[in-house]
Amino acid sequence: MSAGGSAPGGDAAAPAARTVALAGMLLLAAAMGVGRFAYTPLLPPLRSALDWSLAQAGDVASANFLGYLLGALLAATCAQRPSRGAWLLAGMAGSALTTALGAVTDSFSAWLLLRLLAGVASAFCLVLGTATVVEQLQQRQRPGLAALHFAGVGVGIVLSIGVIELGRLAGFGVHGQWGLLGAACLLALGTSGWLLQPLPPPAGPVAHAAAGVDETAPERRRALLCLVAAYGLFGFGYVVTATFIVAMARQVDHAALVEPLSWVVVGLLAAPSVWVWQQLARRVGVIHALRFAYAIEAGGVLLAGYGSGTAALLLGGALLGATFMGITALGLAAAREVAGRHPGRVIGWMTAAFGLGQLIGPAVAGRLAELSGGFALPSLLAAALLVVGLLLLKSAPGH
Repeated sequence: MSAGGSAPGGDAAAPAARTVALAGMLLLAAAMGVGRFAYTPLLPPLRSALDWSLAQAGDVASANFLGYLLGALLAATCAQRPSRGAWLLAGMAGSALTTALGAVTDSFSAWLLLRLLAGVASAFCLVLGTATVVEQLQQRQRPGLAALHFAGVGVGIVLSIGVIELGRLAGFGVHGQWGLLGAACLLALGTSGWLLQPLPPPAGPVAHAAAGVDETAPERRRALLCLVAAYGLFGFGYVVTATFIVAMARQVDHAALVEPLSWVVVGLLAAPSVWVWQQLARRVGVIHALRFAYAIEAGGVLLAGYGSGTAALLLGGALLGATFMGITALGLAAAREVAGRHPGRVIGWMTAAFGLGQLIGPAVAGRLAELSGGFALPSLLAAALLVVGLLLLKSAPGH
Protein backbone atom coordinates (compact mmCIF):
# COMPACT_ATOMS: atom_id res chain seq x y z
CA MET A 1 0.00 0.00 0.00
CA SER A 2 1.28 3.44 -0.85
CA ALA A 3 1.55 5.77 2.11
CA GLY A 4 0.81 8.79 -0.01
CA GLY A 5 -2.60 10.18 -0.78
CA SER A 6 -4.16 9.53 2.61
CA ALA A 7 -5.61 12.36 4.56
CA PRO A 8 -4.00 12.65 7.97
CA GLY A 9 -6.28 11.21 10.58
CA GLY A 10 -8.44 9.43 7.98
CA ASP A 11 -9.15 5.70 7.86
CA ALA A 12 -6.56 5.16 5.12
CA ALA A 13 -3.89 6.85 7.23
CA ALA A 14 -4.06 4.23 10.00
CA PRO A 15 -2.40 1.37 8.05
CA ALA A 16 0.23 3.79 6.73
CA ALA A 17 0.97 4.96 10.28
CA ARG A 18 1.34 1.38 11.47
CA THR A 19 3.69 0.69 8.56
CA VAL A 20 5.82 3.69 9.60
CA ALA A 21 5.93 2.49 13.22
CA LEU A 22 6.80 -1.07 12.15
CA ALA A 23 9.62 0.22 9.92
CA GLY A 24 10.91 2.27 12.83
CA MET A 25 10.78 -0.73 15.14
CA LEU A 26 12.82 -2.83 12.69
CA LEU A 27 15.28 0.02 12.28
CA LEU A 28 15.99 0.35 16.01
CA ALA A 29 15.90 -3.43 16.53
CA ALA A 30 18.75 -3.85 14.06
CA ALA A 31 20.81 -0.69 14.57
CA MET A 32 20.44 -0.40 18.35
CA GLY A 33 19.25 -3.70 19.80
CA VAL A 34 21.68 -5.75 17.67
CA GLY A 35 24.26 -3.42 16.12
CA ARG A 36 24.91 -1.49 19.30
CA PHE A 37 23.95 -3.76 22.22
CA ALA A 38 24.87 -7.26 20.94
CA TYR A 39 28.35 -6.55 22.31
CA THR A 40 26.97 -7.21 25.81
CA PRO A 41 25.94 -10.89 25.40
CA LEU A 42 28.99 -11.62 23.25
CA LEU A 43 31.45 -9.96 25.62
CA PRO A 44 32.33 -13.06 27.74
CA PRO A 45 33.16 -15.33 24.75
CA LEU A 46 34.87 -12.42 22.99
CA ARG A 47 37.10 -11.86 26.03
CA SER A 48 37.92 -15.57 26.14
CA ALA A 49 38.68 -15.79 22.42
CA LEU A 50 40.81 -12.63 22.25
CA ASP A 51 42.28 -12.71 25.80
CA TRP A 52 41.04 -9.24 26.79
CA SER A 53 41.17 -7.83 30.29
CA LEU A 54 38.08 -6.21 31.79
CA ALA A 55 39.72 -2.83 31.19
CA GLN A 56 40.15 -3.62 27.49
CA ALA A 57 36.55 -4.80 27.28
CA GLY A 58 35.43 -1.52 28.85
CA ASP A 59 37.59 0.48 26.44
CA VAL A 60 36.00 -1.21 23.42
CA ALA A 61 32.55 -0.43 24.83
CA SER A 62 33.60 3.18 25.42
CA ALA A 63 34.84 3.43 21.82
CA ASN A 64 31.33 2.50 20.70
CA PHE A 65 29.82 5.16 22.92
CA LEU A 66 32.33 7.74 21.68
CA GLY A 67 31.20 6.90 18.15
CA TYR A 68 27.58 7.27 19.25
CA LEU A 69 28.28 10.70 20.73
CA LEU A 70 30.07 11.92 17.62
CA GLY A 71 27.45 10.38 15.36
CA ALA A 72 24.56 11.95 17.26
CA LEU A 73 26.10 15.41 17.05
CA LEU A 74 26.80 14.99 13.33
CA ALA A 75 23.36 13.53 12.62
CA ALA A 76 21.68 16.46 14.38
CA THR A 77 23.10 18.77 11.69
CA CYS A 78 21.46 16.63 8.96
CA ALA A 79 18.05 16.18 10.57
CA GLN A 80 16.25 18.86 8.54
CA ARG A 81 18.30 18.73 5.35
CA PRO A 82 16.96 17.34 2.06
CA SER A 83 19.79 14.78 2.18
CA ARG A 84 18.52 13.28 5.45
CA GLY A 85 17.23 10.15 3.73
CA ALA A 86 20.60 9.47 2.11
CA TRP A 87 22.41 9.88 5.44
CA LEU A 88 19.91 7.53 7.09
CA LEU A 89 20.54 4.88 4.43
CA ALA A 90 24.28 5.32 4.95
CA GLY A 91 23.81 4.76 8.68
CA MET A 92 21.73 1.64 8.04
CA ALA A 93 24.36 0.21 5.70
CA GLY A 94 27.11 1.09 8.16
CA SER A 95 25.29 -0.62 11.04
CA ALA A 96 24.91 -3.89 9.13
CA LEU A 97 28.50 -3.78 7.85
CA THR A 98 30.17 -3.01 11.19
CA THR A 99 28.18 -5.78 12.86
CA ALA A 100 29.11 -8.34 10.19
CA LEU A 101 32.80 -7.34 10.29
CA GLY A 102 32.97 -8.74 13.82
CA ALA A 103 33.22 -12.11 12.07
CA VAL A 104 36.69 -11.31 10.72
CA THR A 105 38.15 -8.96 13.34
CA ASP A 106 40.74 -10.14 15.89
CA SER A 107 43.09 -7.32 16.89
CA PHE A 108 42.26 -5.07 19.81
CA SER A 109 42.97 -1.91 17.79
CA ALA A 110 40.69 -3.09 14.99
CA TRP A 111 37.89 -3.73 17.49
CA LEU A 112 38.27 -0.22 18.90
CA LEU A 113 37.86 1.22 15.40
CA LEU A 114 35.04 -1.15 14.46
CA ARG A 115 32.97 -0.35 17.54
CA LEU A 116 33.67 3.37 17.12
CA LEU A 117 32.24 3.23 13.58
CA ALA A 118 29.34 1.06 14.77
CA GLY A 119 28.50 3.76 17.31
CA VAL A 120 28.47 6.45 14.60
CA ALA A 121 26.19 4.31 12.41
CA SER A 122 23.75 3.50 15.23
CA ALA A 123 23.50 7.18 16.16
CA PHE A 124 22.66 8.13 12.57
CA CYS A 125 19.95 5.45 12.57
CA LEU A 126 18.51 6.56 15.91
CA VAL A 127 18.59 10.33 15.36
CA LEU A 128 17.62 10.46 11.68
CA GLY A 129 15.34 7.42 11.79
CA THR A 130 13.47 8.77 14.81
CA ALA A 131 13.13 12.20 13.19
CA THR A 132 11.67 10.57 10.07
CA VAL A 133 9.33 8.21 11.90
CA VAL A 134 8.05 10.77 14.41
CA GLU A 135 7.35 13.36 11.71
CA GLN A 136 5.51 10.81 9.58
CA LEU A 137 3.40 9.73 12.57
CA GLN A 138 2.62 13.32 13.47
CA GLN A 139 1.48 14.01 9.90
CA ARG A 140 -0.91 11.06 10.21
CA GLN A 141 -2.06 12.19 13.67
CA ARG A 142 -0.85 8.96 15.27
CA PRO A 143 2.05 10.14 17.51
CA GLY A 144 1.27 7.48 20.11
CA LEU A 145 2.61 4.82 17.74
CA ALA A 146 6.10 6.17 18.43
CA ALA A 147 6.13 3.78 21.39
CA LEU A 148 6.19 0.90 18.88
CA HIS A 149 9.19 2.51 17.18
CA PHE A 150 11.11 2.74 20.47
CA ALA A 151 10.13 -0.83 21.37
CA GLY A 152 12.55 -1.86 18.63
CA VAL A 153 15.50 -1.60 21.02
CA GLY A 154 14.06 -4.27 23.31
CA VAL A 155 12.94 -6.40 20.37
CA GLY A 156 16.48 -6.25 18.95
CA ILE A 157 18.01 -7.26 22.28
CA VAL A 158 15.83 -10.39 22.38
CA LEU A 159 16.49 -11.03 18.67
CA SER A 160 20.24 -10.86 19.24
CA ILE A 161 20.05 -13.55 21.93
CA GLY A 162 18.00 -15.78 19.63
CA VAL A 163 20.52 -15.42 16.80
CA ILE A 164 23.49 -15.99 19.14
CA GLU A 165 21.93 -19.13 20.63
CA LEU A 166 21.14 -20.49 17.16
CA GLY A 167 24.78 -19.91 16.23
CA ARG A 168 25.96 -21.76 19.31
CA LEU A 169 23.67 -24.71 18.60
CA ALA A 170 25.04 -24.80 15.06
CA GLY A 171 28.58 -24.96 16.45
CA PHE A 172 29.63 -21.42 15.48
CA GLY A 173 32.23 -19.60 17.57
CA VAL A 174 31.95 -15.98 18.62
CA HIS A 175 33.17 -14.75 15.22
CA GLY A 176 30.57 -16.81 13.39
CA GLN A 177 27.90 -15.45 15.71
CA TRP A 178 28.90 -11.90 14.75
CA GLY A 179 28.49 -12.90 11.12
CA LEU A 180 24.97 -14.22 11.78
CA LEU A 181 24.09 -11.00 13.59
CA GLY A 182 25.32 -9.01 10.60
CA ALA A 183 23.03 -11.02 8.31
CA ALA A 184 20.09 -10.43 10.69
CA CYS A 185 20.85 -6.69 10.69
CA LEU A 186 20.94 -6.63 6.90
CA LEU A 187 17.57 -8.39 6.65
CA ALA A 188 15.86 -6.16 9.23
CA LEU A 189 17.35 -2.91 7.91
CA GLY A 190 16.60 -3.85 4.31
CA THR A 191 12.96 -4.48 5.25
CA SER A 192 12.81 -1.20 7.17
CA GLY A 193 14.23 0.76 4.25
CA TRP A 194 11.80 -0.92 1.85
CA LEU A 195 8.83 0.03 4.07
CA LEU A 196 9.98 3.63 4.46
CA GLN A 197 11.04 4.20 0.85
CA PRO A 198 7.59 4.93 -0.66
CA LEU A 199 6.72 7.41 2.07
CA PRO A 200 6.61 11.06 1.02
CA PRO A 201 9.25 13.38 2.51
CA PRO A 202 8.28 15.59 5.45
CA ALA A 203 6.36 18.68 4.47
CA GLY A 204 8.87 20.78 6.38
CA PRO A 205 10.41 21.25 9.80
CA VAL A 206 8.03 20.54 12.63
CA ALA A 207 6.88 23.78 14.16
CA HIS A 208 7.84 24.37 17.77
CA ALA A 209 5.85 26.47 20.15
CA ALA A 210 7.27 29.88 20.79
CA ALA A 211 6.45 29.61 24.45
CA GLY A 212 8.83 27.84 26.76
CA VAL A 213 11.77 28.43 29.03
CA ASP A 214 13.37 31.83 29.11
CA GLU A 215 16.94 30.62 28.92
CA THR A 216 18.23 34.03 29.94
CA ALA A 217 16.62 33.87 33.41
CA PRO A 218 19.27 32.68 35.91
CA GLU A 219 16.90 30.37 37.79
CA ARG A 220 15.71 28.79 34.55
CA ARG A 221 19.25 28.33 33.28
CA ARG A 222 20.12 26.62 36.54
CA ALA A 223 17.07 24.38 36.24
CA LEU A 224 17.99 23.43 32.68
CA LEU A 225 21.54 22.63 33.74
CA CYS A 226 20.14 20.31 36.42
CA LEU A 227 18.08 18.47 33.80
CA VAL A 228 21.08 18.14 31.48
CA ALA A 229 23.39 17.02 34.29
CA ALA A 230 20.86 14.44 35.50
CA TYR A 231 20.65 13.03 31.98
CA GLY A 232 24.44 12.75 31.81
CA LEU A 233 24.51 10.87 35.13
CA PHE A 234 21.87 8.52 33.74
CA GLY A 235 24.23 7.81 30.82
CA PHE A 236 26.90 6.62 33.26
CA GLY A 237 24.45 4.92 35.61
CA TYR A 238 22.70 2.65 33.16
CA VAL A 239 25.66 1.75 30.95
CA VAL A 240 27.71 -0.08 33.58
CA THR A 241 25.06 -2.79 33.98
CA ALA A 242 24.05 -2.63 30.30
CA THR A 243 27.65 -3.38 29.28
CA PHE A 244 28.66 -5.96 31.88
CA ILE A 245 25.49 -7.78 33.03
CA VAL A 246 26.28 -10.89 31.00
CA ALA A 247 29.83 -10.86 32.38
CA MET A 248 28.29 -10.59 35.87
CA ALA A 249 26.10 -13.62 35.05
CA ARG A 250 29.21 -15.69 34.37
CA GLN A 251 29.98 -15.50 38.11
CA VAL A 252 26.74 -17.12 39.34
CA ASP A 253 25.53 -20.74 39.45
CA HIS A 254 24.20 -22.21 36.19
CA ALA A 255 25.97 -19.47 34.25
CA ALA A 256 25.41 -21.14 30.88
CA LEU A 257 21.66 -20.60 31.32
CA VAL A 258 21.76 -17.30 33.22
CA GLU A 259 24.05 -15.50 30.75
CA PRO A 260 21.58 -15.38 27.83
CA LEU A 261 18.58 -15.20 30.17
CA SER A 262 19.89 -12.06 31.89
CA TRP A 263 19.99 -10.19 28.57
CA VAL A 264 16.65 -11.59 27.37
CA VAL A 265 15.05 -10.23 30.55
CA VAL A 266 16.47 -6.77 29.80
CA GLY A 267 15.07 -6.86 26.27
CA LEU A 268 11.64 -8.21 27.19
CA LEU A 269 11.12 -5.47 29.77
CA ALA A 270 12.55 -2.75 27.52
CA ALA A 271 10.17 -3.44 24.61
CA PRO A 272 6.93 -2.14 26.22
CA SER A 273 8.59 0.23 28.69
CA VAL A 274 8.33 3.48 26.70
CA TRP A 275 4.56 3.11 26.38
CA VAL A 276 4.22 2.35 30.12
CA TRP A 277 6.30 5.36 31.14
CA GLN A 278 4.39 7.60 28.73
CA GLN A 279 1.14 6.60 30.43
CA LEU A 280 2.57 7.32 33.88
CA ALA A 281 3.96 10.69 32.73
CA ARG A 282 0.48 11.72 31.54
CA ARG A 283 -0.85 11.07 35.04
CA VAL A 284 1.89 12.50 37.26
CA GLY A 285 3.99 14.68 34.96
CA VAL A 286 7.22 13.98 33.11
CA ILE A 287 9.62 15.02 35.89
CA HIS A 288 7.85 12.99 38.59
CA ALA A 289 7.83 9.95 36.28
CA LEU A 290 11.53 10.48 35.55
CA ARG A 291 12.42 10.59 39.24
CA PHE A 292 10.51 7.37 39.84
CA ALA A 293 12.32 5.71 36.93
CA TYR A 294 15.74 6.87 38.23
CA ALA A 295 14.96 5.36 41.65
CA ILE A 296 13.89 2.01 40.15
CA GLU A 297 16.93 1.87 37.90
CA ALA A 298 19.30 2.65 40.78
CA GLY A 299 17.80 -0.29 42.66
CA GLY A 300 18.21 -2.53 39.62
CA VAL A 301 21.85 -1.53 39.14
CA LEU A 302 22.57 -2.30 42.80
CA LEU A 303 20.80 -5.66 42.65
CA ALA A 304 22.62 -6.77 39.49
CA GLY A 305 26.12 -5.83 40.58
CA TYR A 306 26.00 -5.72 44.36
CA GLY A 307 23.40 -8.39 45.06
CA SER A 308 24.07 -12.07 45.55
CA GLY A 309 22.89 -14.90 43.33
CA THR A 310 20.85 -15.48 40.22
CA ALA A 311 17.59 -13.98 41.48
CA ALA A 312 19.23 -10.64 42.32
CA LEU A 313 20.96 -10.52 38.95
CA LEU A 314 17.79 -11.28 36.96
CA LEU A 315 15.66 -8.86 38.97
CA GLY A 316 18.31 -6.19 38.52
CA GLY A 317 18.31 -6.81 34.77
CA ALA A 318 14.51 -6.62 34.72
CA LEU A 319 14.54 -3.24 36.49
CA LEU A 320 17.21 -1.95 34.12
CA GLY A 321 15.21 -3.09 31.09
CA ALA A 322 12.02 -1.58 32.46
CA THR A 323 13.59 1.87 32.83
CA PHE A 324 16.49 2.70 30.53
CA MET A 325 14.48 3.34 27.36
CA GLY A 326 11.73 5.04 29.38
CA ILE A 327 14.25 7.47 30.89
CA THR A 328 15.75 8.06 27.45
CA ALA A 329 12.36 8.99 25.96
CA LEU A 330 11.06 10.95 28.97
CA GLY A 331 14.30 12.90 29.29
CA LEU A 332 14.08 14.10 25.69
CA ALA A 333 10.36 14.83 26.17
CA ALA A 334 11.22 17.02 29.16
CA ALA A 335 13.84 18.80 27.06
CA ARG A 336 11.33 19.46 24.28
CA GLU A 337 8.79 20.78 26.76
CA VAL A 338 11.15 23.40 28.14
CA ALA A 339 13.14 24.19 25.01
CA GLY A 340 11.02 27.12 23.83
CA ARG A 341 12.44 28.63 20.65
CA HIS A 342 15.64 26.57 20.80
CA PRO A 343 14.71 22.85 20.93
CA GLY A 344 17.74 21.80 18.93
CA ARG A 345 20.11 23.52 21.33
CA VAL A 346 18.62 21.97 24.48
CA ILE A 347 18.30 18.48 22.98
CA GLY A 348 21.88 18.84 21.74
CA TRP A 349 23.02 19.53 25.31
CA MET A 350 21.08 16.49 26.53
CA THR A 351 22.59 14.26 23.84
CA ALA A 352 26.11 15.45 24.58
CA ALA A 353 25.72 14.94 28.35
CA PHE A 354 24.23 11.48 27.92
CA GLY A 355 26.91 10.52 25.42
CA LEU A 356 29.68 11.70 27.74
CA GLY A 357 28.25 9.73 30.67
CA GLN A 358 27.97 6.47 28.76
CA LEU A 359 31.39 7.04 27.18
CA ILE A 360 33.12 7.29 30.56
CA GLY A 361 31.09 4.56 32.30
CA PRO A 362 32.46 1.32 30.78
CA ALA A 363 36.11 2.43 30.91
CA VAL A 364 35.81 3.42 34.59
CA ALA A 365 33.76 0.32 35.49
CA GLY A 366 36.19 -2.06 33.80
CA ARG A 367 39.13 -0.68 35.75
CA LEU A 368 37.24 -0.61 39.06
CA ALA A 369 36.16 -4.22 38.49
CA GLU A 370 39.78 -5.27 37.93
CA LEU A 371 41.01 -3.39 41.01
CA SER A 372 38.24 -4.67 43.29
CA GLY A 373 37.87 -8.17 41.85
CA GLY A 374 34.21 -7.83 40.90
CA PHE A 375 31.38 -5.55 39.78
CA ALA A 376 30.08 -4.52 43.22
CA LEU A 377 32.13 -1.31 43.42
CA PRO A 378 31.38 0.00 39.89
CA SER A 379 27.70 -0.87 40.36
CA LEU A 380 27.61 0.99 43.66
CA LEU A 381 29.14 4.05 41.96
CA ALA A 382 26.63 3.84 39.08
CA ALA A 383 23.67 3.58 41.47
CA ALA A 384 24.98 6.50 43.54
CA LEU A 385 25.22 8.68 40.42
CA LEU A 386 21.64 7.78 39.49
CA VAL A 387 20.53 8.90 42.95
CA VAL A 388 22.39 12.19 42.45
CA GLY A 389 20.56 12.55 39.13
CA LEU A 390 17.25 11.91 40.87
CA LEU A 391 18.03 14.70 43.35
CA LEU A 392 19.02 17.07 40.55
CA LEU A 393 15.63 16.51 38.91
CA LYS A 394 14.00 18.21 41.91
CA SER A 395 15.26 21.46 40.41
CA ALA A 396 14.43 20.57 36.81
CA PRO A 397 11.84 22.56 34.85
CA GLY A 398 8.29 21.33 35.26
CA HIS A 399 8.84 19.82 38.72
